[in-house]
Amino acid sequence: MIVAIDGPAASGKGTLARRLAERLGLPHLDTGLLYRATARMLMDHGQNLADVRAAVAAARGLSLTDFNAKILRGRDMGEAASIVAAIPEVRQALIDLQRDFATRPGGAVLDGRDIGTVICPQAQVKIFVTATPETRASRRALELKGQGETVDYLAILEEIRRRDARDASRATAPLRAAADSVELDTTDLDIEAAFNRALAIVQAQMQSAPHSLSN
Repeated sequence: MIVAIDGPAASGKGTLARRLAERLGLPHLDTGLLYRATARMLMDHGQNLADVRAAVAAARGLSLTDFNAKILRGRDMGEAASIVAAIPEVRQALIDLQRDFATRPGGAVLDGRDIGTVICPQAQVKIFVTATPETRASRRALELKGQGETVDYLAILEEIRRRDARDASRATAPLRAAADSVELDTTDLDIEAAFNRALAIVQAQMQSAPHSLSN
């Protein structure tokens, strides 16, 4: 069974994907870390994030075991990853890595921005997680404050809106809900309520298509 979780930054998709994977006993991949790791590699070598050749080389050199999630989830990495992710050649370089993970025996849970539309259009369960920009900015501010970072809510809100616009307008794999996905708006939901909604969506899909979900 492949579960595809898509949505914009700070919508809660990552937390939901991790919890669903744990509940379902499936491996989980936060595909956003691939782009963050690519950007980190460029930054560590003093290279321009918009350098296509260097970015593709960095993407092709990634290993799923090399990630330092704490470093990659920093605020600066989110903006950098959005720039790198807009490069079509980088997205192409990372497709096989993501698909290989998704099609391992038993399936997997993947979250990102193009899982249900590009990476795994055959996914048996597709959920598009969303929330208002203001809610997402508040969540990100709380997360960063918990990490000891200085928080500027208005700057975070502007950053989220900028990332949304870049992700939705890029020529390759723009952020959008798959036609057969189920939308989950988490604006007014806490994590427990959102998780219960997401789990209910998965269970409904399992009941409606048990044979395909067992493949």
